[in-house]
Amino acid sequence: MPIKITVPLLGEGVEEVTIVNWLKAEGDAVDEFEGLVVVETDKVTTEIPSPADGIVLKIVMPEVGQVVRVDTLLAWIGQPGESIPDEVAAPEGEIQTRPGVAEKAPGMAASPEPRAASLPTGRNQAQGFISPVVARIAAEHKLDLSQITGSGRAGRITKKDVLAQISSSKPVEPKTDMESLKSFIPHTLMRRRIAEHMVMSKHTSPHVTTVMEVDLSKIVAHRRINLNGYAQDGIRLTFTAYFIAATASALKAHPLVNSSWSEDGLVLRRQINIGMATDLGEEGLIVPVIHNAVELSLLGLARTVTDLATRAREKKLQPAEVQGGTFTITNHGVSGSLFAMPVINQPQCAILGVGKMQKRVVVLTDEFGNDTIAIRPMAYLTLTFDHRILDGASADHFLAKVVESLENY
Repeated sequence: MPIKITVPLLGEGVEEVTIVNWLKAEGDAVDEFEGLVVVETDKVTTEIPSPADGIVLKIVMPEVGQVVRVDTLLAWIGQPGESIPDEVAAPEGEIQTRPGVAEKAPGMAASPEPRAASLPTGRNQAQGFISPVVARIAAEHKLDLSQITGSGRAGRITKKDVLAQISSSKPVEPKTDMESLKSFIPHTLMRRRIAEHMVMSKHTSPHVTTVMEVDLSKIVAHRRINLNGYAQDGIRLTFTAYFIAATASALKAHPLVNSSWSEDGLVLRRQINIGMATDLGEEGLIVPVIHNAVELSLLGLARTVTDLATRAREKKLQPAEVQGGTFTITNHGVSGSLFAMPVINQPQCAILGVGKMQKRVVVLTDEFGNDTIAIRPMAYLTLTFDHRILDGASADHFLAKVVESLENY
């Protein structure tokens, strides 16, 4: 019996996904648990696997860039010769195509542009099925779809047909030397959501940054002693694990920093879930979350950091692994930055920035008040915080606790 392939629930609050690309075509054989299609949420890219062995009988949602809701029918899997039920070609779960109208971020005003659902999509008696992307492009360019001959199956009008009509009806204007140098890079869903979230954060919280310096001598020595031992267990001991351990300890001592603002009062978070900003290169960044970080040893933190960072770059994170953060750390020093003023990851209270570790000349004072000059591995730590929740003194006390934990490790 043919099996439906639908959009699964990929995490709490995930209501829709974007189709990135199909890994199989109609008629292709597929093994159980083998990837069928790559989809993208606003935070992660993941594969939807086949639930059984068989062949791809039909792909219902073939268009790349299509946005579909959870439980939308994507394809049918079955055995050769099996027929699929006679169902509507376009399920109601279909929404629109990216790049297009961006969904509003929480707290932001809705876009004035109409959603694709208001366009004449679906089955049309005269023209056959009209997909949301075709309807949107036609509406934007004021095209009469009845005047376009479709090249798709059963005369269906495709995106290619509409774009060809636009090209043939537009006069080609000669480009100037400057215009010939211009290019256009469409926004990915991840970049679009990052932009929305950052703008919303700056509009939401009054950002203030405080800076302190930390001596990492003891951390460097501890890491040097334990590096090989961790490596034998297949674990990479990075400095990030130490920063997370110190931050978790400071959050436990200063629970106000582990809170969120609401109009009625502060929401104190019971769990200490620390997100670590991970650079994905040109694609942007993602923030995997280490849940209950305060309960993990340095060994457990190092193992988790390595696992999450590796799978983030391989695009193998699950949506739940980037949700629920209560505080964020960004180690911008890996790219050579000394200090920065990062944007708060809403609805969190603050974000810690870790600068590049450098050997610097410092003045040390012993217990008798004698000063000496020494060369130490130093770094700047910045705490950007929501001034609605914290004042300068409480922010400084928290950051000082992080420094103390690192210097007395």
